This record gives sequence, structure tokens and C-alpha cells, in this order.
Amino acid sequence: MAASDKTYRRCANLDSPSGCNWLVDSADEQTLCKSCRMDRTIPDLSVPANAECLRRASIAQRRLVSMLITLGLPVDDGPKFDLLRSPEDGPRVMTGHANGVITINVDEAEDPTREKIREEMHEPYRTLLGHFRHEAGHYYWDRLIRDTPWLAEFRQIFGDEQPDYASSLQAHYQNGPASDWQASFVSAYASSHPWEDWAETWAHYLHMVDTFDTAKSFGLDPRDSIDLHIEPFQSDALFNPQNRDGRSFLNFVNSWTRLTAVMNELSRAMGLADFYPFTFSRVMVAKLHFIHSVIAQSCATIAKAA
Repeated sequence: MAASDKTYRRCANLDSPSGCNWLVDSADEQTLCKSCRMDRTIPDLSVPANAECLRRASIAQRRLVSMLITLGLPVDDGPKFDLLRSPEDGPRVMTGHANGVITINVDEAEDPTREKIREEMHEPYRTLLGHFRHEAGHYYWDRLIRDTPWLAEFRQIFGDEQPDYASSLQAHYQNGPASDWQASFVSAYASSHPWEDWAETWAHYLHMVDTFDTAKSFGLDPRDSIDLHIEPFQSDALFNPQNRDGRSFLNFVNSWTRLTAVMNELSRAMGLADFYPFTFSRVMVAKLHFIHSVIAQSCATIAKAA
């Protein structure tokens, strides 16, 4: 059957609190779309406030899964999601990843709760979508880096992940990041442990690709439509200057710099905080290029096996 001859039906969660607007192939026995099938647990919907939290979390989850599919990453066998709310008498649900399951504390679907945590953590940026992307980074580290030939290069770029993870996080929260963390990391939290550096950088890469593609879909292509001079990154910033797609990746990063500079000026013109409160170093570009290369190889391997 040609692709144009296929018929589709609505995901069975269309009329649920998640309000899923995805489609399912009519020939598929499944009634749920790819994203909804990933849900292992959802909040107790007998509690009225949980419906809105689930709706917001599901929107963020679909945005993540859509990006993963677009990038060509494997999603049919995972990850799985536990979307949970903290009980009033505790303990607090901890957002995280373990053994292929991503837990999201949907308390943070409520803006006041999330903003309170952001201020307490001294973060310039905190979103529900960011949590999904960050934890997906941990999931794909297990699939794409652990026990693969990429591990040695990962350790060269991000550091050795073998020192005790819990102790590293405890030291980070007790002592804070090094004063010069911005020279090498996208966030202060990324400096706590190589796994967190990978996950933060992974999330940032997805932020960049999705935002860049969205801008292009509306006819705003920063590669040729923004007249703004920047000091561009050169091939010596790449993790592998001989990489065959290095030039296109640099074009992407340098265009991103122009796009976000303009977006920041627009935010300031409205009296708002910067749209993009981050800066790049050469070390950051190398880490992003490494992630870009890992994803590209994964997609090529999957395509070859198909």
C-alpha cells in the first residue's frame, strides 16, 4: 500500500485529560499513539488538579517524542514514562531515569511550583519540556554510549563517569560549582558529574534543533535571513575537525548564535528576561558536536539495518 493510501484514526487518548492529537495507522492493532504507549503510570485522575498537570506533561512528552522520531532515534521499545504527583504528606517525587523508565514529577506542570524551584536552584531556565529532554539524555546514554565504542571518546570530552555519582551530586549541592564552570559547561548542574553534563548538553541539543527547525518552518532561516555579525566558531571547536559533516554543524551552531541574539533583543524590547540565557564556549561546541555525531551514527545504523 502506498503511503498516500493509508488511513488513520485518532489516538484513543484524544478525549482523555492528556488531549492527545496524534494519529494511529488504521492497520495497527494499537489504539494509542507511539507517545501515549510509552506511559507506564499517570497521576490519579480522581484528583481534579491532576488532569491539568497530565495535560501539560503530555504536551511536553509528545514534543520530546516527536523530536526523537524526527532525529531517527529508536523509540519503539522505550523509554517508558511514570508521570507522578507528590502526595501531600510526602515523600516528594523525584524526577529521574532508571532502567529505561523516566519519572517526571508533574507538580512542576504548575508554574508557581516550578518557578519556586527554579529560584531556589538559582537557575536561569527551567521548563517541563526541559526535564523530559534531560532525562531522555540519561536514557540514550545507556543505549548509545554505555558498552559501545563511543565510551572512550565520551570520557575524553565529558570526563570519567565512574566516580561515585551520588557523592558527586552531594558535593555539588554542598559546595556549588567551580567559579569558572561557564568555560566548559552549559549549566552549573552539568558540572556536577559527566552523566549530568551529557544529559544537560543532550537536552540543549534538542532545544536547539527543535527551535531552529521551528523558525525555519515559518520562513525564518537564520543562515541567510538575519543580518548580524558574530565571531563564528571554526573547525578547531569541533570534537573531530575531520568529521565529514563538521562544516554543516558549524553553520548550524553559528546560525543559532545569530538567531538567539535577535530573540534576546526582542525579549528585551518587551521588558522580559532573555529568551536564551546561555553562552557557548569552544568546549561546549565540541560536546554538542559529539552528541550530534552519536545521533547521526545511530540513525545511519538503524537505516542500514532496515
